[in-house]
Amino acid sequence: MSDIKNVVIIGSGPAGYTAAIYTARAMLKPLLITGNMKGGQLITTSDIENFPGYVNGIEGPKMMEELHQQAERFGTEYLDNEMVISVETSEKPFKIKTTNKEILTHSIIIATGASSIWLNAENESFLRSNGISTCATCDGAFFKGEDLIVVGGGDSAMEEAIFLTRYANKVTIVHRREEFRASKIMLERAKSNSKIEFKTNFNVKKWLVNEQKELIGALVENSKKVDETETIDCTGAFIAIGHNPNTNFIKDQIETNKNGYIINKNNSMMTSVSGIFSCGDVCESSQSYKQAITAAGEGCRAAMDCEKWLEEKNV
Repeated sequence: MSDIKNVVIIGSGPAGYTAAIYTARAMLKPLLITGNMKGGQLITTSDIENFPGYVNGIEGPKMMEELHQQAERFGTEYLDNEMVISVETSEKPFKIKTTNKEILTHSIIIATGASSIWLNAENESFLRSNGISTCATCDGAFFKGEDLIVVGGGDSAMEEAIFLTRYANKVTIVHRREEFRASKIMLERAKSNSKIEFKTNFNVKKWLVNEQKELIGALVENSKKVDETETIDCTGAFIAIGHNPNTNFIKDQIETNKNGYIINKNNSMMTSVSGIFSCGDVCESSQSYKQAITAAGEGCRAAMDCEKWLEEKNV
């Protein structure tokens, strides 16, 4: 591609596709680089019931495909199965290097999201989004009256556990240490909840399944006493040990916080580099939410900010 694009969107989750819809409708002819996980994390989600407009819910892959088609209808161009290796920001137009191409563009919208950190315990891979989740707000309602496990020791783990008590019969927080990273107030809220129990100094070694490959429990191992194991019954589990923002391709070129999340400036979706915008779970502002609807909203904002910026620059 030797021509200069008006805008290139990196990432194909709700934020990226929404940014594509809005920039395409603004006649900017966006190019969206989907990456190797077309549709983002929602393609691994079986049912989405909290996205407005779907009365009976919708499967994650189907919703992503509908967003893809909607953006395409308005003129979005796609570059599939290409990973962005680097972005050169020192000169304009920006140069994006992918696995096999170099792309020049006047502006960029980064919507690469954040990847959940998993335990990678035995049997975990096929239980993801099928008994094991990283989002209580997304999936908690599917586990009404069940015994659940939350793995983690920070504020997120406490918040997930407290939220899940709305639905669960019992929630057991499994943490590898005695001490918690959670704030005192969040820890006390969890401890004061009669539905929450604690299992400290234990790691999940293996997820237990029945003949139908359904989750029925966890084999936990004492982190201080070698070979001491116990079994915890559960039919659902939530892993809350953090996320990693997908920003390696632009590392050290735009401002991020200490955890690598992109910082947007001046109450807009503009990053520290003029002409580069970010939206969705890759942003510092989205760390507290991590919902498809908030990511989509930020995709809209990024697109509108980008359109205004291009207009001001007479591009």
